[in-house]
Amino acid sequence: MIPTRMLINLRPIIFFAAICTANVAEAQSISSEQNYAVNSPGVALVQTVFTATVYVNKVKMKEERFQQLVDSVKKLDTTGTLMTAQQKLDIVVRALYKNPLRYLTSSNEYFRQGHRITSSGTGFFITGDGYLITNCHIIDRDSAYIRKEFIISTFKEVTETNIRSLELSWEMTLTEEQRELISNAYSVMYSQVSSLILFDLTREIYVLTRTDSTRAGEKHGRMPAEVVIKGKAMPGKDVAILKVATPYDMPTLMISKNAAIRIGEQVLVYGYPEPVSSNAFLAKETETDPTLTAGIVSAIKKSVGGWPVIQMDAAITHGSSGSPVCDNAGNVIGLATFGTLEQKTGSLASSYNFAIPVSVINEYLDSAKVTPVMSKVSHQYNQALDYFFEGYYYKALLKLESVEKTNPDYPGLAYYKNECHQLIDAGEDQESFFKTAAFRVLAILLIIGGIWTFYKWQQKKRTVL
Repeated sequence: MIPTRMLINLRPIIFFAAICTANVAEAQSISSEQNYAVNSPGVALVQTVFTATVYVNKVKMKEERFQQLVDSVKKLDTTGTLMTAQQKLDIVVRALYKNPLRYLTSSNEYFRQGHRITSSGTGFFITGDGYLITNCHIIDRDSAYIRKEFIISTFKEVTETNIRSLELSWEMTLTEEQRELISNAYSVMYSQVSSLILFDLTREIYVLTRTDSTRAGEKHGRMPAEVVIKGKAMPGKDVAILKVATPYDMPTLMISKNAAIRIGEQVLVYGYPEPVSSNAFLAKETETDPTLTAGIVSAIKKSVGGWPVIQMDAAITHGSSGSPVCDNAGNVIGLATFGTLEQKTGSLASSYNFAIPVSVINEYLDSAKVTPVMSKVSHQYNQALDYFFEGYYYKALLKLESVEKTNPDYPGLAYYKNECHQLIDAGEDQESFFKTAAFRVLAILLIIGGIWTFYKWQQKKRTVL
């Protein structure tokens, strides 16, 4: 037991230590803006491309019945003055839509086409030499999913071909509504009558990265990836580690060393949600800019497999799978993996999402003998950002120039270099401010010293006289 007198003497030291500890804890927390600046460069778009040769029965018109339909429409206006050609066509189209099996039939002939479907998600780099973490289900789709996607893709293309053929034979241009109705009619036929056969199915995995070179402007990098180790899609441990060959030291995110996750703490999620990626009003070149969503840890649950999962209200959706879930310090605490379906609508509930914690991720890292480590270039870049957000723009610029020598395509490099130049030119640099202030203080002191010296000299002169 510590004597009371000694404890009293130690209080100032304990108080000082507490202040230092609080300052360190506070320093570990960074703003959401800086969090995005630090982590977004290491986030990547993961695409799995399935390719196959597809054979599908051709669907053709039952000519006799279709002609009877056309003749019946003609009889509605024998003079040709009551209805326009477009109105007559509309009646024919709606008849096809209401009863496709009456007017359409499958044939013994086959379409043969090469088709490609893409499964997209998110991943993030954990080493400078190209190791990346994502979800298993992004790269390892089951056969039912693959077949369904090929059916949708193939029938859509074949239907478009049939509609164009009808327009040419009818010498008419269909309206969007008419095209939709005929498309639905063909869809019924293909789903109920026509068969689809897949041959030569192959899989390729790619990682798309955002690059921001001061030499060439913003562009995209697309690198083939290999699977190092993978678990199984939910309800399995939905983790996969990929490896890409890269010419530069890659931007990385840091895996949290603290396994403890607090309910109520803020989380930031970086990813590529499908509603954003597929938005027709957004420029194609921005597809690799990750989206940031924020929320809190709502609960710590247990999966049906018995391992923990993090419940959060940060928004994720299709395409967000594999996104890093980060804490306020910018460290990865989880891997966004699955959401919750609404019972009535079957759509994803917006605020009830789940992430796999780092404790599970570490199992796969250990098995693959992969050690997450901040890359040299990320260390330099993050130091530059520390200086930037503290207002030391000249120091930040020097660090960014070091980054450029290591990886000239580092995302965000050109933006922050330009910002530094502008803020330095505007006189906003903190170091310049302090130097200017110190110079002014020194100048004032010199003036005061000069006045004081002159005053003393005059006083001495009067004394001698």
